[in-house]
Amino acid sequence: MNRLGKIIAPSAYSRREFVLGATALFSLPWGVRAAVGDPRNGPVELTGNRFDLAIGYQTVNFTGKERIATTVNGSLPAPTLRWREGERVILRVRNDLAHDSSIHWHGMILPANMDGVPGLSFAGIRPGSTHHYEFDVRQNGTYWFHSHSGFQEQTGLYGAIVIDAADPEPFAYDRDYVVMLSDWSDESPERIYRRLKANSEYYSQTERSVADLTREIRAKGIAATWQDRKMWNRMRMSDRDLSDVSGLTYTFLMNGVTPEPGWFGSFRPGEKIRLRIINGSAMTFFDFRIPGLKMTVVAADGQNVEPVTVDEFRIGVAETYDVIVEPLSDMAYTLFAQAIDRSGFARGTLAADPTLVGPVPALDSIPQLNHGDMGMSMAMMGHAGHDMSAMDHPATSAETVDHAAMGHAMPGGTPVHDAQTTSLGLAGNGSNAAVAHPDSEKGPQVTMQAQDPQFHLDDPGPGLRNNGRRVLVYRDLQNLYPTSDPRQPERELQLHLTGNMRRYMWSIDGIKYSESEPLQFRTGERLRITFVNDTMMYHPMHLHGMWSELETGDAARVPRKHTINVPPGGKVSYLVTADAPGQWAYHCHMLYHMPGMFRAVHVGDGETS
Repeated sequence: MNRLGKIIAPSAYSRREFVLGATALFSLPWGVRAAVGDPRNGPVELTGNRFDLAIGYQTVNFTGKERIATTVNGSLPAPTLRWREGERVILRVRNDLAHDSSIHWHGMILPANMDGVPGLSFAGIRPGSTHHYEFDVRQNGTYWFHSHSGFQEQTGLYGAIVIDAADPEPFAYDRDYVVMLSDWSDESPERIYRRLKANSEYYSQTERSVADLTREIRAKGIAATWQDRKMWNRMRMSDRDLSDVSGLTYTFLMNGVTPEPGWFGSFRPGEKIRLRIINGSAMTFFDFRIPGLKMTVVAADGQNVEPVTVDEFRIGVAETYDVIVEPLSDMAYTLFAQAIDRSGFARGTLAADPTLVGPVPALDSIPQLNHGDMGMSMAMMGHAGHDMSAMDHPATSAETVDHAAMGHAMPGGTPVHDAQTTSLGLAGNGSNAAVAHPDSEKGPQVTMQAQDPQFHLDDPGPGLRNNGRRVLVYRDLQNLYPTSDPRQPERELQLHLTGNMRRYMWSIDGIKYSESEPLQFRTGERLRITFVNDTMMYHPMHLHGMWSELETGDAARVPRKHTINVPPGGKVSYLVTADAPGQWAYHCHMLYHMPGMFRAVHVGDGETS
């Protein structure tokens, strides 16, 4: 398959090219076993509570060209680590690279000094040295691990974590598969980043064509199309700007396997299968579905939720979803994960017969952003003369959207104003606070501000609206168990996700990480964080060491997540219990946004910020 998702017959591949990242063996240090299995089945699984892992260089070939990847035990993705809730795990990680490295245990609740973030948790793992991680496993579910050093995550240093529950699980299944989605480039990540800094549209494949114009005229008429195009041209914006890096350089992988031949998982008719879907990519959001099969979502970011049955979901960078599927025949089913910008896809097959391959659906049309995705109010949309010349990196949409059904109101509906209402808004219902843009947002580092950002909890997002399929939305997520900390928030922290797309500068409140002060959380406090997205891209925000409890309108069953997507031009509120003393990382998980859109968090007994 080429990078754009066009299928090439298996016979077009040499045996060497078919290796697909399972890769050749190399000399491994003390006691490390090579994690190389059947390439089409993905990485092997390591079990127990003591692990020897070696980070090293490895030759891989995904595109017909040999490249050097960063791997664990010679495998890309790294071996799946299977732990058990309640046990203590010991991991000896040796660095055989020429540069410092690290492993962060994403979503794990553990001591700060075991979190694996150089400069905050520890100094990093020096070349030729071995680092000792040791911590108690206090949770169960699906998680993952990756490097937190430079851009090593892009070059292959990531893998899955599966934690078996100590008690019987609330749902039944017969088989259990990890489905790790990722993006690979033959270019070095440093080169990708330099190109983005020089020209943020370098990898864009979504510019409009004459055919697009013709379709719009047929749908809306000449006058409406002319006015729409005139507005976007005046604002110097694109309503299709959803991805910084596309299939122009990326090959999309499922369990380290390219779309041809595709990953394979077997089943017997009538079995229930648990799929643990992990987005381990550097920069790609995926829209995931299995044509012909309903998926029952039973967990989000490792935490059990009330089961909800859907046809499709959007999975942001670093998120995980567990689903149960029930194939009812001996046919082949396709696991189809298309990139949000439709520049390619990852895919696999579920079938009883390993010789069968599921049909690959056509890519959906390129999504278009709408005025709501720009943080514009209905009143602003009606002002043709509204000055938007200061905005950058935007979008609109020809998609018809029911704004009343999209969460364009407070989560849970209109706020209740009675004796029990706190000035911050009731826990679970989200923020009541007005959006206030800080003075630090003024300047060349910020070229857009959302003037009327809304909670888009019922919105499947651009490209998924009104597509005829039942799409998971954040409002659907409801914790299977009662909210563990029912306290009202003591204070609220409003943070703005900011950027200058033309210069490829990313920041929080207009301040890049290198010039920022740490956020101060008081030990034990219950606080609300509200993110306002002043850009036209999704930002998956990850707080290390503590749960981010997404406010979707039900205070009794607030879902816990480790990564929360903040939609374009929108806002999100969630609750945090600051129960993890120490220094923690807090950042956007888009790899090339992270250098600027990052904060340190200090949890202690000092002053708050």
